Formats: sequence, C-alpha cells, structure tokens
Amino acid sequence: MSMIGRSKAKNTLVEWQTDALASAVATNAQIEGDEYAFDAVTPTVRLSNYTQISRKTIIVSGSQQAGNHAGVTNEIAYGLAKKSKELKRDMESCLTNKVAKAAGASGTARKLGGLETWLSTNVSRGTGSPTGSGAGGGAAPVDAGTQRAFTEAMLKSVIQSCYTAGSDSNTIMVGPFNKGKISGFTGRSSARQNIASNAIQAAADLFMSDFGDYKVIPSRFCRDRSAFVLDPNYWSVAYYRDFKQEEVSKTGDAIKRALKKQGHYIAICIANIVNCWKSRICQSAAKPRKRNVQRLGFYPYSQAAGSAMHPLGMVI
Repeated sequence: MSMIGRSKAKNTLVEWQTDALASAVATNAQIEGDEYAFDAVTPTVRLSNYTQISRKTIIVSGSQQAGNHAGVTNEIAYGLAKKSKELKRDMESCLTNKVAKAAGASGTARKLGGLETWLSTNVSRGTGSPTGSGAGGGAAPVDAGTQRAFTEAMLKSVIQSCYTAGSDSNTIMVGPFNKGKISGFTGRSSARQNIASNAIQAAADLFMSDFGDYKVIPSRFCRDRSAFVLDPNYWSVAYYRDFKQEEVSKTGDAIKRALKKQGHYIAICIANIVNCWKSRICQSAAKPRKRNVQRLGFYPYSQAAGSAMHPLGMVI
C-alpha cells in the first residue's frame, strides 16, 4: 500500500473516466489555405470500483486487563496494535489479488476489484482448459489451465510491448516464488560486482532492460503465479472511511474494541500480464494529465488500450 497513491472516496461506488489517443501518423500534412475537416468526438469510457469494509475486533476480560502479564503491560493496547497489523495485511492481500468487484446486497458484503481484475489488453495468455482470459474493468480473470514457465525472454517481450505502447513503468512486483526466478535469470550469469568477503550475492533487485531499469520488489501477498510490472505513480487506494478504532458497548466483564476501514482500489493505469508456470507478469503505466488529477482527485482522466500514452496489456 505504501508504494502507491492514497486518495479520498466520496461514495461507496467510485467512478472515473478513461479515454484514448488516436494512433500517431507520419502523413499529417495539410494543404496551405485548406478548409478544416472536423473529427467527431469519441465519448470517454466510465470505469468504477466499490469500497470494501474490512474490520478486526478484540475482546479482553477485566481480569486479563488488570493482570501483570510477562512482556505485555496493557492487553488492550497490545491487542489493538496486533489487529492493526493484521488489518493492513488483509488490505494488501485484497489489493494484489484477483477477487472481482461486487456491489453487495442484503447479507452480502461489497468487494473491491483487486489489481489483477483491471488487466485485459495487449495480452498473450496461456492455453489449456480453460484458456486464460480477462475482461478487465474489475471482473475476475480466468487462469489458463496450462501454465507456462516464467522466463527472462517472456518478461523482456512484455516490457518491449509496453514500451512500444508508451509505457514508462519502473517497478516489478512479485511474490516470493517469482522473486527467486528473476534472481536466477541468465542475465545474471555474466555479472561482476564487488561484495564483502563474508557475503554471498544471490539476489537481483534491479532488472535492466533495453527500455529502462525496473526495481524488483517482493510481496508476500502476491499470488505465486503473479508478477506485476507497474508505474506506482498511477495506481491509488481511495478511502471512504479511514482507519478507525471504536469502543463497543460493554455487556459483561470484558472490554471490547473494533478496528475498521472502508476503501477501494483504483486502477489509474493498467497494462500487461504474463501468466506462466507459477508466474504472471502485469504491466501498468498510464499517465493521466496532472491538471485533471488535481481537479478530480482520484478520478483520473486516463487513456485506454491502444494509445501511445496509456498502454494496457497482458501476456498469459
């Protein structure tokens, strides 16, 4: 969560607009004195995500709170600190997963669409039964029945396709499995570096591609088959109700507390994904214009697939 933006939601359903640039042409030459020909305006596309309520609760008996426990001076304070960390871990898992957005209903909770639900275009998915697919827009993707081995060539191909589309991404976020795979890429075989005499260098924290350098960041909450290539500046978490501690009415000889928050994930930019054996590589690098971001907060004016400014893509 700390790697991406933070904004304020004003409703439980948060909406923003996407747009696309026309393809660049080398033949835009006009006759001197010619009359104008006007292009029809293409409507923008509206996207949305829901806010999701998450909470953790704690109950401590009067005797527990009054006791002098080894290593714990205040059971309530300790319990709240622990539950706060657990709540943040739950949020990280929600944000990096593939759970689809849901409006909720009576007896059913609203759900935010995680990172993997916003990836749909510029894709090469695996085959098998079923064939990998993803509609984007907050819908849950379908994992390919036959997974492929995650290779350096695969990652380089995805990065190239994103660069061609206009991407300026700079971060690769992976789970523990894929972090080890990247550290074992063949590009490391000819590396030379100075390290301490009592140290072993067995990790790669920077992927230097033909199209820019990428920080490789491990996340214990990413799926083992997922790895994302992102521009963190153009992703955001919006909070409808921020973290809050509540004192719950006392009904017995116990102290009750609740921690909760309500927020959602907004995909300001969405791009590529590679689904392979224990691996998925996702790319995101759209760039909303700053004046629109400032005016609309987290409702960015961004571009859709095929534009030179907001590439969206996926290779599975």
